Amino acid sequence: MLTVTSPAGTRGYRGAQMGPGSFSCCLQTLPLDSSWPGLCTPAGGWRKGWGGVGGQPPLASGTVARTTPRSRGRWQAQLPGPCCLPPPPPPSLREKNASWSLEGQRKRRRWLCRPRPAPPGTGGDLGEGTGQAGMEGERGMWEGSGDGGGAGARGEEGGVQSPLAEHFFFFFFLESLKLISRTRTLLPASRALPKASLAMQPITVWQWSAWGLLPCLLCSLSLGSPSPSTVTEKKAGSQGLRFRLAGFPRKPYEGRVEIQRAGEWGTICDDDFTLQAAHVLCRELGFTEATGWTHSAKYGPGTGRIWLDNLSCSGTEQSVAECTSRGWGNSDCTHDEDAGVICKDQRLPGFSDSNVIEVEHHLQVEEVRLRPAVGWGRRPLPVTEGLVEIKLPDGWSQVCDKGWSAHNSHVVCGMLGFPGEKRVNTAFYRLLAQRQQHFFGLHGVACVGTEAHLSLCSVEFYRANDTTRCPGGAPVVVSCVPGPLYTASTGQKKQPQSKLQGEARVRLKGGAHPGEGRVEVLKAGTWGTVCDRKWDLQAASVVCRELGFGTAREALTGARMGQGMGAIHLSEVRCSGQEPSLWKCPYKNITAEDCSHNQDAGVRCNLPYTGVETKIRLSGGRSRYEGRVEVQTGGPGHLRWGLICGDDWGTLEAMVACRQLGLGYANHGLQETWYWDSGNITEVVMSGVRCTGTELSLDQCTHHSSHITCKRTGTRFTAGVICSETASDLLLHSALVQETAYIEDRPLHMLYCAAEENCLASSARSANWPYGHRRLLRFSSQIHNLGRADFRPKAGRHSWVWHECHGHYHSMDIFTHYDILTPNGTKVAEGHKASFCLEDTECQEDVSKRYECANFGEQGITVGCWDLYRHDIDCQWIDITDVKPGNYILQVVINPNFEVAESDFTNNAMKCNCKYDGHRIWVHNCHIGDAFSEEANRRFERYPGQTSNQIV
Repeated sequence: MLTVTSPAGTRGYRGAQMGPGSFSCCLQTLPLDSSWPGLCTPAGGWRKGWGGVGGQPPLASGTVARTTPRSRGRWQAQLPGPCCLPPPPPPSLREKNASWSLEGQRKRRRWLCRPRPAPPGTGGDLGEGTGQAGMEGERGMWEGSGDGGGAGARGEEGGVQSPLAEHFFFFFFLESLKLISRTRTLLPASRALPKASLAMQPITVWQWSAWGLLPCLLCSLSLGSPSPSTVTEKKAGSQGLRFRLAGFPRKPYEGRVEIQRAGEWGTICDDDFTLQAAHVLCRELGFTEATGWTHSAKYGPGTGRIWLDNLSCSGTEQSVAECTSRGWGNSDCTHDEDAGVICKDQRLPGFSDSNVIEVEHHLQVEEVRLRPAVGWGRRPLPVTEGLVEIKLPDGWSQVCDKGWSAHNSHVVCGMLGFPGEKRVNTAFYRLLAQRQQHFFGLHGVACVGTEAHLSLCSVEFYRANDTTRCPGGAPVVVSCVPGPLYTASTGQKKQPQSKLQGEARVRLKGGAHPGEGRVEVLKAGTWGTVCDRKWDLQAASVVCRELGFGTAREALTGARMGQGMGAIHLSEVRCSGQEPSLWKCPYKNITAEDCSHNQDAGVRCNLPYTGVETKIRLSGGRSRYEGRVEVQTGGPGHLRWGLICGDDWGTLEAMVACRQLGLGYANHGLQETWYWDSGNITEVVMSGVRCTGTELSLDQCTHHSSHITCKRTGTRFTAGVICSETASDLLLHSALVQETAYIEDRPLHMLYCAAEENCLASSARSANWPYGHRRLLRFSSQIHNLGRADFRPKAGRHSWVWHECHGHYHSMDIFTHYDILTPNGTKVAEGHKASFCLEDTECQEDVSKRYECANFGEQGITVGCWDLYRHDIDCQWIDITDVKPGNYILQVVINPNFEVAESDFTNNAMKCNCKYDGHRIWVHNCHIGDAFSEEANRRFERYPGQTSNQIV
């Protein structure tokens, strides 16, 4: 055994403070002024440590110590023997995973010799030591406290003495008493010292075997169960915390986030919650990343404490404990603001943790359907009337109609994607029910009518041992009213136009599927967005029903459907769920400093099941998002799969195909698919497909009926698609065009390069070059990408065209069209502009530039950035030399040939009124093509022109 004498005033080590005198411990470490744990190995040898006062090693008997040059207090000691570990525990304890082991853990240049960590949630008490007042101790290593004037180390909350350590202590304590009694009989009288005196003298190795065992046991016990804050596991920052997903309705990889701390489960408030915080929490739950997050208790309000509020993460933290917040348990929220996460359904490789996704085992209504009472399987989709059935673990069950109300029907229809319900002939169905056998699983349903899901209503489930179910009752039957988008497919008559109250005042933009997108409202003839403050499922459901869909599946915040441009009309919309229109809900008028477009609200609505996705599929692709398009044709009994002719197949057709497949947006529409194997499908069953891009399925597009006409035959020339969950969205800054427009008479000798790129009118070819001039309408254009994916040229850089005259590459044949139109739409001047160079000129504050044209760099426009074409560069004009004075419309169209897919093509055009008197031009009233109401657009096209210089 080694005894170390420490000079007064030396520095205590982490977890305890040492005073003058000596202290014995079994661990062969000589840091500073004690044999405190460290440096121990199964064999002796030279070991490094930290010295005492003046850089000298502590005094130790039985060792040879030395200092090294420039050691600054480091010392080395020759240790005489192996690290003294207690004897192995009994087999019964080893079987309980209580075995002891050597384990090294680097902590400020020392090694620890300690037992294997106890399970999470346990800790060990620190062995007591003595310390001089004022000496320094470090916080947070072991659970417990130290005595002797200096404050002891303090560990994390919640540590308790491990019961396994108590078993060890009892076992070794008995053994030590036996050895001590034997040793005292062997020692001479002069050596039989009291315990206090013994600690002050050097002790031989022979004496250690008996007397040194008891303090060794005390040291081992004190180190037996480290605090959760120091256990080195996969996530060291999350020790003592457990995570789970809860709530309903949900999938296994989504839900309300709940955290267990100090044995109590709690939730997280959605204030300041971001996708970065969701990334950290999904990794805590064992998923690779987050795909979204929810607010306002989408999965239902939780219970217990709200552990975190104003949580702010960068996304790179290893634990949610590393993020900033108001502190554990400090919150001013209610459980109506509980946050949830939607994780990517992909597990972290090798993830092993006590954090688990706990599923609520009590019954919940998660899936509902309508089953026609007659003609099941032969009725057209969507089904609008039938028996209500809910899915339970043992199959589909009916609902008892006792106490059923119209409010309940309203909620069921909303879940199924229908905006409303109507009365049903219950007498017919009751008569029919007497001849059929039913299995009831639910009764006592009581809804208010504003719920977005049946699970939010008060319901009662029948127990398994209930012998009598729904006595005197019958299955619930509901009849729903489809929205305008689905009226034609059900064979119902459309509502007369006279019943419509004018133009719709709400619309959705930027969504990949029907019933989803950014919410925009019409105010004073101009469309604008809605701020997401206090945006919830009730307000989102009002929007969905107003547009002819069901209730909302999700209320989206944070511009999840892309940012809008222009005005923000509404903020803090508070709906009860019963309003017929969003404009009937209370709201606040927005001001410039209240909200920005990165807070635009969006929705995802419940849609009727139409089954269109079963009539199309992709084959041969590398993933489910790409491949050759195959469609199902024929009637019942004669169904067959076939290919689509690639003639005229483009981006708009691909958009409809991806929408029908449920795969989001289209990245590319391909006319040749020779590199994708078609398998045994070789017949072309559809040709001449032309779509507008808004259809729900390819059947709604125009195409050849029974006669197939394909210019290029063979499977290699059939249609294919590459789909994506995100897409870009380009918009032109219309106000900048109006501010920068002017006329320039430019000499012909300065237009040779422009002529090579066809930037002049056709009459310029017959001009007297290099004499004369051309009259040009110049303006700047600033093109923003407000979508959710970068705008990239369709062609790879290997096919970009080099223009020697201007010294740049063209990555797109035509990027924009510039036109001067008469009020009736006739072109009187036109021009086109190839992509001079697509790059990020400027970006929003939190966005970094990614594309730059210099040195043959990558071209594109990043989300949140814009590409600026100044008015003073070549081809940034329209040649109006041959235009006569009059009133015209200036029109600019971005991506006119749909060469690159976007989430929304309706906002790619910009129009301005202009008056040209032969010498000057007035440009005003510039706006994005879909920014005005229909009435405002009609007034714009009937613009009579200016009678003076005063713009009216």
